[in-house]
Amino acid sequence: MTDAWGGDALVSLLTLTVMEIVLGIDNVVFIAIITGRLPAAQQPLARRLGIGLALVIRIGLLFAISWIMGLTRPFMQVLGHPVSGRDLILLGGGFFLIGKATWEIYDKLEADHAAAGQRGGGRGRFLAVLVQILILDIVFSLDSVITAVGMANHLSIMVMAMVIAMVVMLVSANPIGGFVERHPSVKILALSFLLLIGVMLVAEGMGSHMEKGYIYAAMAFSLFVELLNLRYRTARRAPGRPGGH
Repeated sequence: MTDAWGGDALVSLLTLTVMEIVLGIDNVVFIAIITGRLPAAQQPLARRLGIGLALVIRIGLLFAISWIMGLTRPFMQVLGHPVSGRDLILLGGGFFLIGKATWEIYDKLEADHAAAGQRGGGRGRFLAVLVQILILDIVFSLDSVITAVGMANHLSIMVMAMVIAMVVMLVSANPIGGFVERHPSVKILALSFLLLIGVMLVAEGMGSHMEKGYIYAAMAFSLFVELLNLRYRTARRAPGRPGGH
């Protein structure tokens, strides 16, 4: 036990925890956007359930490591390209994310929201939201678990890193969700991020490796520019400023 939790193990735990938090950001953004369709009173519960489901799925997959590794082995070929179970899951999740993000962008920009306030918040809508969250939880969890297996040698370290990352996600879900809902431009940007991630998943499912570091760096830069724009617009509206009230 002492060897398992030596200096190298602690470094591995810290590194893996940070990586899991980074990989979980897109999951939190998706949950924030999809739960935005529910009444305000139901949104916190849906976010907590969504993140809780993600944690259960990831820990369950960790305890089935041999099965997860089996998913990475090709079982057929399509046009000379080897296809694995992981590829099929990434393709399905990627197309789902592309379709969902595209529909949400259309809904925000083109749909008539005159009757938006009359949308129901019944059990059916709540369950539909949870099903959509569950689908993406499975896709994101697969990527997360494969990353964890490649970075750590001890199951206890992997589980601990995922629990810590999920606690961080749970604490940040409501603030992120509220921020996204209050700023429509940030919401469109977040949906664009999800569209980009969907394209990345499809590309990886088709055998084209895409370096995630570059994608996350581009997303971080875009978010930084948008935050500067928000700060600028807030300053312009401030009393006593040119253009302010």
